[in-house]
This record gives sequence, C-alpha cells and structure tokens, in this order.
Amino acid sequence: MPDTADITMWLDAAREGDRDALDRVLQTLYQELHAMARRQLSGQQGHTLDATALVHEAYLRLIGRSSVKFDNRAHFFAYAASAMRSVVVDYARQRMAQKRGGDLHRVAELPEDLEGGVRLDEETLGLDVALTRLAAVDPRLAQVVELRYFTGLSELEIAALLKRSERSIRRDWQKARLFLLASLQEP
Repeated sequence: MPDTADITMWLDAAREGDRDALDRVLQTLYQELHAMARRQLSGQQGHTLDATALVHEAYLRLIGRSSVKFDNRAHFFAYAASAMRSVVVDYARQRMAQKRGGDLHRVAELPEDLEGGVRLDEETLGLDVALTRLAAVDPRLAQVVELRYFTGLSELEIAALLKRSERSIRRDWQKARLFLLASLQEP
C-alpha cells in the first residue's frame, strides 16, 4: 500500500483536476471508506442508502470542496467522516420529511456500543444538531465523534489516525458523549 505522503500528494493533485491522481486515490482509499460505510449501515434494512451510495455521495461532496487541501491521510479521513455525516443526515431528513412531514424529535441516548451502526431516522437529526453545538465548543471532541460514530472507527484507530494516545481519545469520547447526551435532553 502506498504511504501517507503518496496519498497526500495524490489528494492535492486530484483536487487540482489530475484525473490519474483521482483514480489512484479512489483505488487506494475506496475499500477503506466502503468498509467504514458498510459497518455503519449494518442492520439498516429497507433503506435505499447503501454503503456504496454513501461512499460515492460522500466522496463527491469531499472532492467538490475546491478550497479544501488535505494535509495528510488523517485530514482526508476527518473530512470523509464529516462528508459521511452530511450524507447520512440529509438522507435521514429526507426520510423524516416523507414519513412525518419533517418532524424532528430529540433523543435521550447516544449509545456507547456502535456495533449496530448509524440510525437513519430522527435520532440522527437530533445528534446532528447536538454535534454542531459541540463543534462550536470543542472541535476536537466533535471530530472524535464524527470519526467514531459516522465512520465506525475504534478508539485505537482514531488514536493512530490523529497521532494521539488511545487513552486521550477515550477521554475525548467520554466527554463528547456527556456533552451530547446533555444537549439531546434539552427541551
């Protein structure tokens, strides 16, 4: 597998319009993104959003941001997590609008165990609002939530990606969960 410097170089070239670089990035990172998406959408039956559609839509949003420069692989995956969040939230909004005329409901729980994947319902919409509030207070905590919840990375994987200790990521995850739970319970 190519090293991080190669991926960063290809990402920059792809953003500048180099089709070959874009193809190399897709070939190199597609399987990782697809595995993340598949893991997050597991258990979601009867929805039209599948892992392939999620990755493709997230990638189009990601590459469409012309002002974004990817410093490294971690930066790319942070943006990918944000793009996946955006796709999932948009999909959930669309489903809720069709199902209930757009009613938003707050939830009182953010699961510790994410094995079941991201829910594609009103809970995701409530989480998105709370996560936006968290990002305004502490962007680092919001990034950990995006990587953990929307891409399904473990604390160990996030620590490696962000070059921080697993213990530090675990503390950030716990702080973020407390903030989000409190935010979700507000009237």
